[in-house]
Amino acid sequence: MIPPTAIGFSIVMRIEMPNTPGAFGILANAIGDAGGVIVAVDMHSVTRSGVIRDVTVNVSSDIIAAEVRRCVEELDNARVIFVSDATFLAHLGGKVTIEPKFPVKTRQDLSTVYTPGVARVSMAIAADPTKAFQLSIKRNTVAVVSDGTAVLGLGDIGPLGALPVMEGKAILFKQFAGIDAFPICLDTTDADEIVATIQHIAPAFGGINLEDISAPRCFAIEERLVDSLDIPVMHDDQHGTAVVILAALINAARGVGKRLNWMHSIVAGSGAAGTATIKMLLDAGLRDVIAVDRHGALNRDDRYEDSHWRWLAEHTNRENRRGELAEVLRGADVFIGVSAPGILQPAHIRTMARDPIVFAMANPTPEIMPDVAAPVAAVVATGRSDFPNQVNNLLAFPGIFRGALDVRARRITERMKLAAAYAIASIVGDEERNAEYIVPSVFDHRVVDAVAKAVASAAVEEGVARRATGKMEGEEQRAL
Repeated sequence: MIPPTAIGFSIVMRIEMPNTPGAFGILANAIGDAGGVIVAVDMHSVTRSGVIRDVTVNVSSDIIAAEVRRCVEELDNARVIFVSDATFLAHLGGKVTIEPKFPVKTRQDLSTVYTPGVARVSMAIAADPTKAFQLSIKRNTVAVVSDGTAVLGLGDIGPLGALPVMEGKAILFKQFAGIDAFPICLDTTDADEIVATIQHIAPAFGGINLEDISAPRCFAIEERLVDSLDIPVMHDDQHGTAVVILAALINAARGVGKRLNWMHSIVAGSGAAGTATIKMLLDAGLRDVIAVDRHGALNRDDRYEDSHWRWLAEHTNRENRRGELAEVLRGADVFIGVSAPGILQPAHIRTMARDPIVFAMANPTPEIMPDVAAPVAAVVATGRSDFPNQVNNLLAFPGIFRGALDVRARRITERMKLAAAYAIASIVGDEERNAEYIVPSVFDHRVVDAVAKAVASAAVEEGVARRATGKMEGEEQRAL
């Protein structure tokens, strides 16, 4: 269940009232006193004696929504006909549809898109499987796959609960990168079954976006699919987060006059996002990274059953420091939190190096609230949209898959992800950059194009692309 204070939303109330002067003012006062904010009023019908209005009200929680309804129902001569949740209305019947590119209006159309004409295309692909990229949806389609075990901040809510989220991800792929994405929610949490299922459906797709699969299973699932498939596979919760964190850190470092390879970072949280972020920071050349979990800094003296924790202990924490977060944070340049709310205090930040950088990424409540951190930190970023510097995966995954699909990449490499991070960072120019603007808006139309080009170029340079950047559709048509 979503915590009642986590998200603001709108309700639409259809209300019947007398058609008398002042009646609406009484209604508006009641809604305001209950904590609601009227944002729209639409007249449904009017008679001499009464009016029926649809009143859209912003509320901060389920509790406030219930209070608004109660206060309206208690008004004399007011009748609540129904109350709708605007968010639920947007999801009625799902949020994605399939639309044909080729209209079927005649028998000739039918024979072209289906039998008998389609047989020629099928035989061409059977004779040369690479033609599937030209002659089928494989060219521009990504599967968004989840088992529903780590959905947003909701945890294990199952495949049906995950479906609206995967639909939303499919919309973002289409709207931001022109990619046809399809939500697939699997009714199993068995890693072997998940891997096998995705392997079986992979021929229809040009890429696989893994989503909201809990750690540590997500690591093994992704690794096995990357090794076994010849199309890009990326667990966005890991790598999308890591790419945007690095992009933000590149600009934050520039803003405080520090070089990445001089910087010392503490990453609180060693799950999917934390592990991927640490690996990306190391690839980017940070001087040192220390992974901190609830038991303190991971170090080479302790034994860990988790293989990923063992890897982190062996490849981070150069001085093998021990202790809780407050201890190892002393002298650090950067704090990155992908863990739990409220674990960082201003006093901790004061012990960091000059011009400390704080990325508090826990959602919906960060490790420290930005307004609390701002007086003692040089740069603050979060995963929230209601504060500056939102580190949002949407800056990364559309462009990464767009670039990979454009060159028909076999995989997404570390170099491609690094290229994506630097491309995102490049959107914020030297003259624009400041403490409250280190990453571009997700609605900046330049982002996807810059990321796609950088990723495609890196794929070609690494030899994982099936075709060179810039090969036009016309050339493919002549090659058929």
